[in-house]
Amino acid sequence: MAVQVTRWLSWPSLLRTLGSHVRLTMRLLREPQVPRLVKAAPILAGLYVVSPVDFIPDVFPILGQLDDLGVLLLALEAFLRWCPSQAVDYHRAAMAQGRKYGPMPDVAGGGDVIDAEFRREEKPR
Repeated sequence: MAVQVTRWLSWPSLLRTLGSHVRLTMRLLREPQVPRLVKAAPILAGLYVVSPVDFIPDVFPILGQLDDLGVLLLALEAFLRWCPSQAVDYHRAAMAQGRKYGPMPDVAGGGDVIDAEFRREEKPR
């Protein structure tokens, strides 16, 4: 158990995880299938980090910054859990393949579009 905790807390893996969570969050914030209310979590966490009001003031050298980091990490984790799992899986796979951002295809679109052009038939005179 202690080995797993120290491995999880090692700086390179923690920074790598934080970086991938931030990139995934940025993609999901632009995703139209993620509800707007869910998108408020990382935005509010960002506002908390830059606001002068803190649980632990930043005057205390290390604890103040750890407080901000903890709130940010909790908000990112909550945001990723609250997002639709299909959207999270789609964007994780897209990031792994190195694809640029593109919205997730609408799976429940109500069927295939056969002909999207509007045509006017001319009436005989």
